[in-house]
Amino acid sequence: MYDLFSVIIHKGGCYGGHYHVYIKDVDHLGNWQFQFLQLHSQLFLLSSDGSTVSLLKNCVLQAEFSFQRNDPQVFKTLTSESPGLNDRTSCPHWFDINDSKVQPIKEKDIEQQFQGRESAYMLFYRKSQLQRPPEARANPRYRVPCHLLNEMDAANIELQRKRAEYDSTNNEFELRLHVGPHYHFLNGALHPVSQTESVWDLSFDKRKTLGDLRQSVFQLLDFWEGDMVLSTAKCLPAGLHVYQTLDGDDLTLCEIEIADEEDIFVWNGVEVGGIQIPTGSDCEPLLLNVLHLATSSEGEKCQQLTESPQVFPSNAEVGSVFTALAIPVGAIFLSSTECTNEGWTAIPQEDWRKTFREQGLTNGSFVLIQDSSNSNNSLLTKQGEWITTVNETNWIQVKNLCQSESEEELVKIPATANTVVFDIRIKAIKELKLMKELAENSCLRPIDRDGKLLCPVPDHCTLKETELRIESSLGLCPGKAPTSSQLFLFFAVGSHIQPGTEMEIIVEETITVRDCLKIMLEKLGLPGDSWHLRKTDWCYEAGEPLHEEDATLKELMIYSGDTLLLIEGKLPPPLSEMLRFQGFLKVPIWWYQPHGCAGPWRSHQDQTNGPPPQGGVWGASATQGAPGDTYAEASLSYLGDIEISDDATLAELKSQAMTLPSVSEFFIPSPAFLRAWTVESKRPSRLLRINQQQLREYKLGRRTEICLEPLQKEENLGPQDVLLRIQRRLPGERAYGPPVDLVWDTALGWTASTLQRRVADCCSLPVEKIEIAKYFPEKFEWLPVSSWSQQTTKRKKKKKQENLQGAPYYLKDGDTIGIKNLLVEDDGDFSTDRDDAGKEKQKQLALGGRKSQEVLRGQSSSVVSGAELPGRPQRPEASLSIHVGSFR
Repeated sequence: MYDLFSVIIHKGGCYGGHYHVYIKDVDHLGNWQFQFLQLHSQLFLLSSDGSTVSLLKNCVLQAEFSFQRNDPQVFKTLTSESPGLNDRTSCPHWFDINDSKVQPIKEKDIEQQFQGRESAYMLFYRKSQLQRPPEARANPRYRVPCHLLNEMDAANIELQRKRAEYDSTNNEFELRLHVGPHYHFLNGALHPVSQTESVWDLSFDKRKTLGDLRQSVFQLLDFWEGDMVLSTAKCLPAGLHVYQTLDGDDLTLCEIEIADEEDIFVWNGVEVGGIQIPTGSDCEPLLLNVLHLATSSEGEKCQQLTESPQVFPSNAEVGSVFTALAIPVGAIFLSSTECTNEGWTAIPQEDWRKTFREQGLTNGSFVLIQDSSNSNNSLLTKQGEWITTVNETNWIQVKNLCQSESEEELVKIPATANTVVFDIRIKAIKELKLMKELAENSCLRPIDRDGKLLCPVPDHCTLKETELRIESSLGLCPGKAPTSSQLFLFFAVGSHIQPGTEMEIIVEETITVRDCLKIMLEKLGLPGDSWHLRKTDWCYEAGEPLHEEDATLKELMIYSGDTLLLIEGKLPPPLSEMLRFQGFLKVPIWWYQPHGCAGPWRSHQDQTNGPPPQGGVWGASATQGAPGDTYAEASLSYLGDIEISDDATLAELKSQAMTLPSVSEFFIPSPAFLRAWTVESKRPSRLLRINQQQLREYKLGRRTEICLEPLQKEENLGPQDVLLRIQRRLPGERAYGPPVDLVWDTALGWTASTLQRRVADCCSLPVEKIEIAKYFPEKFEWLPVSSWSQQTTKRKKKKKQENLQGAPYYLKDGDTIGIKNLLVEDDGDFSTDRDDAGKEKQKQLALGGRKSQEVLRGQSSSVVSGAELPGRPQRPEASLSIHVGSFR
């Protein structure tokens, strides 16, 4: 008789999956650890003889919640069939060992693992009469080699260290202790007297009790005398507010729901500085912005609003604002947002007894107060809009800069955020009593703090759209504002700009840099062609030159209000060439997806000659397509350029490329999950295989471009490894399956036999039952790969060894190898319908080219005289013999 003691389980399908194993604990090794039980003594109870473990009665529900949250099956096993510490009489238990996860499993549940996608793969039996020696029971070190025991001990020590670090990181949190004697109560909230002595930081284990925390605070605050009360607090805009007193010294901090970075107020529970402190969420202080008419020095009301922050308890009545401000009872208007022209709500007098919280006010809300003595000059109309005769906070100041005779030089125009600039300009012209002709030939320009005129604002925009603030100053200037397709630019000569010396110009945004330079030179009256333009940087100094002189200002992202500098001298070389000269490379980076379509990236062709590909992607052309119909064409998507030293390694190039914004859309764990190729003719060309090799050693040219291919796992190709893409021919169809990467070690030679053996091993087929061929996409042809030799000379009877690197195969990284299974298909045809269509298209193109040459030849013959030209004499024909050696 045999007993089952192990079952290997396979989860997945026939093309891949995952393995784990069920093992019967015949030696009773799955015992509890004393350290674990000691750390969780509030949950588990160990029997006096040390043989069994049980849950404490008052902790059953808590333990059940804790275990079920992690794994319900574990809790069920622990509470019903847990193995003991030294239980020699109980039956062995089964364990599920799945990578680093080990958990018990019932024996009856194993019977269900013989069907479905997760089923038994292999069974192990042992003789029923085979008895293990007594010293093997509960002894995991029995007859284990010493070097394995040492390795296991070192691994366990490292595991315990990591567990201790995790335990410290996961269970410790920071608390902020606010010491009551160093606080004073002011304006409805607590404020620190000294920031250094009022707040203390404390790191504490959240598994400890409130009593432990209180004891630690006593030790930390050795000056404390009398009773100590710990309460939760929160820092609000108004100050610190105390909420709930913590009770239950035997409860852990987790049980009383203390969070990380919690504010704890330490006090006597009654008063601070002799003032009784209100606590709780009901009386939480609110910081409100109260607006009311200011009072002059003579005690009279001014026609100007003043804003003052005021603190009120959230459970206080709204009508208490009159008492706080010491003004007669009048009207109250509320706004939960920033003080604007709209959004104010009048509060009826019967609702003044409601609290601020019931009215929906929060920190930062606005309250507008009007006393009864100012009823004739109401601050708000019935619709809730400002009357500008009283409230002079909403206006735009317009200054006359048209050099016209006018009685007024400065006027204030009432305005709101939605007022159109055109209306402000027309009102300013009327109030300044200027000529009506200025309505058609004037514009408004913002004036900064230094008095400089900025770019004109469009007439059709509102103040909000132009980002102008209320109370801003505008200058009324002659000349029209630029249209939506024009740019208003400042320009000056030289790299050092003196304030106020810039000149102004309005140009079309589609004008080129070269033409813009000519217009500026003509306006300045400067001769010569040795000038170039530069933008100003954030320090208002000369920045990078505008190298692309044929590009438009819009393409170079020049905006209205920018300042351009005219610098004398020829245009310096681009930064990329300077970096190249100094040992730096500017490398365009592409994203290579051999098995799918690319996303909508911006094409690098936008910055080079030629029209950009559609969608920013270079797709494989029809003449360079994949051999099979099911194979998705490769595509290249432009990611961006990187500048890197040629002393850097390939791994550093990959790391820098991972910082490009477009790469953030993908999850790339490390540079080892990227494969780098050079790009030639819009296709991957040469594989860069050694990550630690310097870029200089790859001899990359000045215009070298790199594409990166994502990988499912890390790759470290050796110098003799060749990367091929193999495709299996579908039986009965003229098509191939999807490509699969194959790494071929050529240490034994570049021979057809070694390649066939490697392909056969990958396909799990006999080497004599497969036939392989290399695909030439530019010719739409397949060349079968077979063993061959060639007799080089007649004199030397030596035969050259086969080498797939040379003619006629020229095998290299990235080539496609087709595989045919001779067990199901024995014909010699490797081609597909797509290959036939490609060859026919090439034939038609060649025929069309031949006809065009004949037409040109006929046109040239008509130019010469009608006399017939003498033909070239032909040599007499002779027989030719060719001797071919044996090819066996």
